Amino acid sequence: MNAPIEPESQITQMPLEFTSEHESLKILGFWAFLATDFLLFSSLFAVYAVYQFRVGMTGPTPAQLFHLGPVIFETVALLTSSFTCGLAVYEMRHHRLKGTMIWLAVTIALGAAFVATEISEFLGDIALHDTWHRSAFLSAFFTLVGTHGSHVTFGIIWAFTLLIQLAGRGLTAVTTRKVYMFALYWHFLDIIWVFIFTVVYLSGKIL
Repeated sequence: MNAPIEPESQITQMPLEFTSEHESLKILGFWAFLATDFLLFSSLFAVYAVYQFRVGMTGPTPAQLFHLGPVIFETVALLTSSFTCGLAVYEMRHHRLKGTMIWLAVTIALGAAFVATEISEFLGDIALHDTWHRSAFLSAFFTLVGTHGSHVTFGIIWAFTLLIQLAGRGLTAVTTRKVYMFALYWHFLDIIWVFIFTVVYLSGKIL
C-alpha cells in the first residue's frame, strides 16, 4: 500500500541560506570565528577574575562602582533584542521580507538602547575619575565590558547594512545567509552578557 502524499505546504523545505554549498561553507567558517571570539572573552573573564578585588588604595570597589538599575535595563533590552532577532529569522524562513526587516529594525533599536545606557554609565564613572588606569580592577572591568560593548556596536552597524541589502535585493541565498550569521553573532553576544551580568555585576554586589 502506497504511503499518502503530503501536501506541498507541509513538506519541510531547506532554508534558503543552506541551498547554496558556497553560502553554507561561509556559515561554517563563521562558527569558527565565534569559537575564536569565545576564547577572547574567556581570556578577559579570567583576567577579571584575577583582578576583581585589586581596587587600589582609593577604590572604588565593585560594590561601590556598580548600580544595578541601569544594568538590569541593559539586560532586559539585550535579551529582548535576542528574541526579536529570532523573530526576524522566523519571518525570513517563511519568506516574509517585510516582517524580517521590521524585527531586524526593532533589534537595532534595542541594541542601540543597550549601548547608549552603557556609554552613559561609563561617562558617569569617568566624571568621578573612576577610569581604567586607577586600579587593576577598573582596567579589567573596562576592558571586558568595553570589548562586549564594542561588539554590540559593530552588530548594530552590521544589522543596519543588512536592512539596506534586504531593501535592495530581497531574500536571496546571500542575504538570508548574512541575516542568519548576524543572528548567530547576536545570540552569542547575549550569552556573553549573561555571564558578564552574573560574574561581574551580581558577584560584585554580593561578594
